[in-house]
Amino acid sequence: MSAPALPPGKGLPPLSLAWLVWGLGATLYLVAFFQRVAPAVITRELSRDFDLSAAALGNLSAFYFYSYVAVQIPTGLAADRWGPRRLLSAGAALATIGTMVFALAPGIAWANFGRLLIGAAVGVAFVSMLKLVTHWMPARLFAFATGVAMVVGVTGATLAGAPLRVVVDAFGWRPVMMAAAIVTALAGIVIWLLVRDDPQERGYLSHYPSDAAHAVATSMAAQLREVLSHRNTWLLFLIPGSLSGIVLSFAGLWGVPFLETQYGFTSREAALTASAMLVVWSVSSVAYGPLSQRIGRRKPIFVAGVAGAMALWSIIVFVPGLSRGALLATLAGISVACGTFVLTFAFAKESVPAQLAGSATGIANMGVMLGGMLMQPLVGYVLDQHWDGRMANGVRVHDMAAYQAGFSLMLAWCALSLVLLAFTRETHCRQVAWE
Repeated sequence: MSAPALPPGKGLPPLSLAWLVWGLGATLYLVAFFQRVAPAVITRELSRDFDLSAAALGNLSAFYFYSYVAVQIPTGLAADRWGPRRLLSAGAALATIGTMVFALAPGIAWANFGRLLIGAAVGVAFVSMLKLVTHWMPARLFAFATGVAMVVGVTGATLAGAPLRVVVDAFGWRPVMMAAAIVTALAGIVIWLLVRDDPQERGYLSHYPSDAAHAVATSMAAQLREVLSHRNTWLLFLIPGSLSGIVLSFAGLWGVPFLETQYGFTSREAALTASAMLVVWSVSSVAYGPLSQRIGRRKPIFVAGVAGAMALWSIIVFVPGLSRGALLATLAGISVACGTFVLTFAFAKESVPAQLAGSATGIANMGVMLGGMLMQPLVGYVLDQHWDGRMANGVRVHDMAAYQAGFSLMLAWCALSLVLLAFTRETHCRQVAWE
């Protein structure tokens, strides 16, 4: 499709407009993180209302990830073909329905179904945001925008921490979730009205590579075969879950009961700590894109992050009875190290021709979400296997040995990731040429 005639003086879109369009699209990503983390703060309420074991609670939380992961490849393919505006608007509508189902669920089956709908709906957000970046911003800002996306997302996660705990204490978790559904519906309306897929729709030139824009369309199956033919696509699908798995399983679910039972934190202190981990995770991730651009390489920073996370997580797992200061410092360090996962998306995008960028980032994001999808229920399963029968206020209580067994799973994944990183091809922060 040829570009429309431009009004006099119009060229590339101003960055202020580009960030505005991108930011409106990012609202669904904020909702995604809020929904991802919310179960960590209301574990007691969910366990009581639905009479859940640790494994069942982990599974309820992970239903979000099951569908989220499942839609990543279709989302990447659809973003390349149909554009992010439609995906974001449809995602917001479905997320509204899913949140209502979850809020009104009479039993665990309906609650699981609601979480499944939510995960599928908000699963379109991240890849759609990155697709907007490739059209509205210069390529040098891609990695930086990915880091900023993490800040936006973790703002949602922060709202699902201590602030959510306060309003749930005041109003109950079901009314709060209904309110979240209404906010999500409003976000979808705004996205549909104001977001556009490409600057040409606003009379500006596009940043999207012209050779990719004029690439001959192929079937979705051929498009998928092409993106999977690149080795880095597979490796970057398997690697990042080691980092996201630590943060999403700890700060996203199991950290709150761990801190309460093993270190004497109150529920609000534990929720605040989990939120702080997510904030540090997101803020630190912003730095890695510009840093890798400066040195012209992705791999060294990624390797350092996985190795650092593995070393620090070993302290949490194998050194019980840390002082509160040492515990918090270690958790903060883990968050900083895990922030290097954000390079996954630039790395994956650069590893394939530009016309396949949406598909590649969708597969990469699928790999990132595998961390939470697998670790949350697996840790719960291990906790149940080591449960000694103790209960407190109708909720199962697990000892340190149980948590050590469950949390050790992340160490194994980190070790595997270090091996796989050795086989990735460095892109030197440059896009693979169009084929």
